[in-house]
Amino acid sequence: MRVATLLLLRHGRTTANTSGGLAGRQPVELDETGRGQATAVGERLRPVPLVAVVTSPLIRCRQTLELALPQASPVVEEGLIECGYGSWEGQPLNKLAKDPLWPVVQQHPSAAVFPEGEAMAQMASRAVEAVRRWDTRLTAEHGPEAVWVACSHGDVIKAIVADALGVHLDLFQRIVVDPASVTAIRYTPLRPFLVRLNDIGGDLAGLVPPTGKRRRRASRSTSSDAAVGGGAGTLR
Repeated sequence: MRVATLLLLRHGRTTANTSGGLAGRQPVELDETGRGQATAVGERLRPVPLVAVVTSPLIRCRQTLELALPQASPVVEEGLIECGYGSWEGQPLNKLAKDPLWPVVQQHPSAAVFPEGEAMAQMASRAVEAVRRWDTRLTAEHGPEAVWVACSHGDVIKAIVADALGVHLDLFQRIVVDPASVTAIRYTPLRPFLVRLNDIGGDLAGLVPPTGKRRRRASRSTSSDAAVGGGAGTLR
């Protein structure tokens, strides 16, 4: 695949995740488990040569990267910030489940606009634009072997995955993105490829694109072509 590889990293578990609240854009920090998750995903990322690390400006993402990739210098990307939940922020989820907007968020999220906040469709649009812009730039600067990380939030990553799969935003609630999980996407001129989804264990080194002879063999078909029959996988 003569395109860069995007690794979407969700932040580790937070105090809001455990208390059952909706953090939104509040300065919620990682809990002890979340810090352990961040350290563990850092070990998995260690063999991957990253050309860039991009992050949501919120502290839980920055803390995740400080623990996972302490040598990195993350660049803040506002387009990756959590959805603006407005007056829903800080509220218990069991209380929000009784709000008339709740079934819209669950069944028709493309129509959901949070009071004093952001529309889910707006969140999806700016997040997709941000990662595609970065991916194009990093491919041009570093070539097709480039691998980069973007650390963001559950709903934001789900929206990016839905776009990559070509499914309507109304179906994005079917996607699961756990804390400290890794999701890999490769954008090509014809279509994106979802390489991994919600990966919380295992070797990430196989996501590094091949070089030399292996790359020439992999490039015999155009970069937008899918492997008919499923292909041989990423084992080396």
